[in-house]
Amino acid sequence: MANKALATRQKMMLRALPAQQFGKPRNPVAALAKARSAGAHAKPLSNERHAAKRQLKKAPLVSEDD
Repeated sequence: MANKALATRQKMMLRALPAQQFGKPRNPVAALAKARSAGAHAKPLSNERHAAKRQLKKAPLVSEDD
C-alpha cells in the first residue's frame, strides 16, 4: 500500500521518459509535403461571367438619344 501515505491527488504513477517510448516512426514524406507551401487553386471562369453580369445590372441605363 504505497499510496496510503500520499494525499488523494498525489497518487504514485509510473512514467516513461520520452526516450523510452517506442512507437511507429514518422513518415518523412508526409512532413515534407506538409511543409511545402501551396496556394489556392485558380478561380473558375464562371466567377468572371457572374461578376460581369452583376456589373451590368448595377450600371445605370443611358438613353441613345443623347
